[in-house]
Amino acid sequence: MFIHKLTKSVAGLMVILLTTLIMPTKADSEDPIKLTLHDWTGQLVTTNLMAEVLKKAGNNVELVQADYIAQFAGLKTGDLHVAMEIWETTGRDAMDEATATGNVENLGETGMMAIEEWWYPSYMKEKCPGLPNWEALNDCAEAFSTPETAPKGRYVGGPVTWGGFDDERVEALELDYEVIHAGTDAALFAELESAYQRQAPVLLWVYSPHWAPSKYEGEWVEFPEYSSECYNDASVGVNPDMAYDCGKPRGPIWKVAWSGVKENWPDAYNVIKNFNIENDEMGSMISQIDLEGKNLEDVVADWMANNEDRWQSWIN
Repeated sequence: MFIHKLTKSVAGLMVILLTTLIMPTKADSEDPIKLTLHDWTGQLVTTNLMAEVLKKAGNNVELVQADYIAQFAGLKTGDLHVAMEIWETTGRDAMDEATATGNVENLGETGMMAIEEWWYPSYMKEKCPGLPNWEALNDCAEAFSTPETAPKGRYVGGPVTWGGFDDERVEALELDYEVIHAGTDAALFAELESAYQRQAPVLLWVYSPHWAPSKYEGEWVEFPEYSSECYNDASVGVNPDMAYDCGKPRGPIWKVAWSGVKENWPDAYNVIKNFNIENDEMGSMISQIDLEGKNLEDVVADWMANNEDRWQSWIN
């Protein structure tokens, strides 16, 4: 009798165990995951890499063109799903506002560290020896001028959609400079290429990871150190009446997603969190595209082929 009861109990436990093992876990939705594309080469590389890895993991993917800051409206509603590059330097405020709503989630660092700041080629120090100190800029405004801006200096900023508060910084620090925004990432660096070849005056927005700081010898301007208070409290900083009287923040490049990604694509959610790439790798791929003329798709395919163990680990 005891053995019979024991046998029935063991059998019951086995049924429960087998039922648990074969119960399906929540699978990823077959709907496409919408990743946003912006207007600089590195972001296109990062996003296409992520798309290819997600495809390898069995997901459907859709790439959607979107403005860098304006994309948060779509991420909050779930019309867009994943943004692969939110730079600490320019996107932190928008990211924090979006994550505070609970509709957007920060999925962690990409592994890349960002610098975005005013930059000049080393040959300009002969005309402005007080650099990189920002206080030397006004003494050298005419050296950085063009016929269109003289006697004011000329600073070439990034596309307006990138943010960065350059116009506000010029006003707050009372700099005798006119901000001219490049229309595209390509136009920004064409300006640098042209000026450098002619050893002509140029002061412009340069960022890293990118090929420019490696290809050209130069320095970033050293503004008063960034703090969140400098951006948000006019009384803080060298100008007691205006905010943005300091340099730009530096730090990680983040991944963010609509909060519904975790529920609808749980496996993909983990893959995106695992994604990690370094500045040097990214700089090399940007160089291959922008300087060597390779197709983005070929550069991404080469990286995938040469790093299979790595991206497979993100999936597993």
